[in-house]
Amino acid sequence: MNPERGDLEAKQQTALQHLLAVVLAKNEFYRHKLQGLDLPPPEHFRLADLGTLPLTRKEELVADQSENPPYGTNLSAPLESYVRLHQTSGTTGRPLFLLDTAQTWAWWLHCWEEIYRHAGVHAGDRVFVAFSFGPFIGFWAAFEAAQRLGALVLSGGALSTEERLRAIVAREATVLLCTPTYALRLAEVARHQKINIRESAVRLSIHAGESGASVANVKARIEGAWGARCVDHAGATEVGAWGVCPGIDNRMLILENEFIVEVVEPDSDQIPAAAEDGSRLGELVLTNLGRDASPVIRYRTGDLVKLQPAAAEGPPLATLEGGVLSRVDGMFVVRGINVYPSAVENIVRELDEIDEFRVTVHRTGDLPRLALEVEVAGGETAGVVERLGHLLHSRLQLRAEIEPVAPGSLPRFELKARRFHTADTKEPGS
Repeated sequence: MNPERGDLEAKQQTALQHLLAVVLAKNEFYRHKLQGLDLPPPEHFRLADLGTLPLTRKEELVADQSENPPYGTNLSAPLESYVRLHQTSGTTGRPLFLLDTAQTWAWWLHCWEEIYRHAGVHAGDRVFVAFSFGPFIGFWAAFEAAQRLGALVLSGGALSTEERLRAIVAREATVLLCTPTYALRLAEVARHQKINIRESAVRLSIHAGESGASVANVKARIEGAWGARCVDHAGATEVGAWGVCPGIDNRMLILENEFIVEVVEPDSDQIPAAAEDGSRLGELVLTNLGRDASPVIRYRTGDLVKLQPAAAEGPPLATLEGGVLSRVDGMFVVRGINVYPSAVENIVRELDEIDEFRVTVHRTGDLPRLALEVEVAGGETAGVVERLGHLLHSRLQLRAEIEPVAPGSLPRFELKARRFHTADTKEPGS
């Protein structure tokens, strides 16, 4: 074994033993969840024993908060000890509230500092945070962690897109934080307003909230528009800031000093078979080691990933090939073909003439069909539609109905984009 890997796993095991000691003594949710299991005492628990613990689903945490309002029982400290409250977006159901003590909030910021260091952010940078602040944790953690790193942090809250662009240029921001979708939206508005962002001081952009920054053609379009290196980051309100893709071989590093990583089959609890290169394709499962006041143990993230274990030589961290590939429930089936949204977006973004798009899967009887609406810059749509149709068919074996729509008619997004939809459509004549 890589000696560095051995040291890392020893630290993980010590942290896991501490976490189990805390939750078994103080956390009602996990005491109940682990009740009846024949577990060794926490001080004798080993990393190899982790698979004997049950997986945790978001639905369990949401149900617990519904039954024990407002914050549920996944708390390992008295309520008066908590100093931060954040929530999930609620895009897949009822929002989940997460509380942090001063200690666990400091852990969150530490994880974000690691993200910044891997990305190449330092104390001399000026970090522009291009989103409005709300109850979602990533905004606050990114902002405060940049301060702790010693960077000058510039808030883009309560500004319009054009105002943000002018502030980025005027204040000589060197690092941009936003979703990949919004980075492209900023570039689109900059083009219309004749704001030269390629000549701005921005040298680096960091993106989260979507998998787009690890999609090759999305990444290339962002880098081309901004003249800056594009970095993907992944995290979750329930889990922490756990991954970063600094631009090396399009692999996302997992911060295994703070998280234990596993993968399982999306439709079962089984470990997927390894490919020839040792990688495993499945749903990402994480255990956070520094958030004992409101932890998640073996948490099913809902993210589809290809996990590559650390090599025998070199860096000791496991990586995800291509970052987060998709949400597990984001895959759709068209005429027997499994399609991931990222694969469609990668093809669409290959065509520079397309500013925005929307995909609808029409579920018509047993033969679902794929429809795309595209905004084409310049109005010359025929050639673009023909090329896009050819690419979808040649790359994904998909035939799609492609409709050009008026520029500016499709939704724009500051946070997570919602470009992919399903619709129940009656068969003709029914």
